[in-house]
Amino acid sequence: MTAKPVVLVVMGVSGCGKSTVAALLAGRLAWPFEEGDALHPQANIEKMTAGHPLTDEDRAPWLQKVAAWVEEQLDAGQSGLITCSALKRAYRDVINRRGSGIVFVYLSGTRETIAARLTARHGHYMPASLLESQFAALEEPTPDEPEITIDVGPAPGVIAQHIVEQLNLTG
Repeated sequence: MTAKPVVLVVMGVSGCGKSTVAALLAGRLAWPFEEGDALHPQANIEKMTAGHPLTDEDRAPWLQKVAAWVEEQLDAGQSGLITCSALKRAYRDVINRRGSGIVFVYLSGTRETIAARLTARHGHYMPASLLESQFAALEEPTPDEPEITIDVGPAPGVIAQHIVEQLNLTG
């Protein structure tokens, strides 16, 4: 899979483990890694911190930044990893606007599993109270999208290993 550069977009609802798994993969593969949350405009961060879900309009400039980061990696001829909730098909279409070079890695879990993780998480601006809005917006990837689905039940290191194996990745 890595004969040509590929960018993995580690996606899923808040609390599914995107940052942890992507960081493990980046370390293992020695690929550039971008925390998608860091690309949010300050207004989005303030809105989420206040407990309000983002609208499609709120997300639009952020998704453009995510897409631009993906394209920068591919244009430079290098693989990379970025985290992004990418909850809706329309969002993934923006990120994958060039139509190649991306694999969405969907970290899938039950509301109960992810809610338990969110309550234990500290230092993130996204409150657990917004989890239901994340699931309400979620449109799981379909077979016509470049994606793999990974269950979030195992430990993060095991999840990262499953991703490496499924995609036959090397650093």
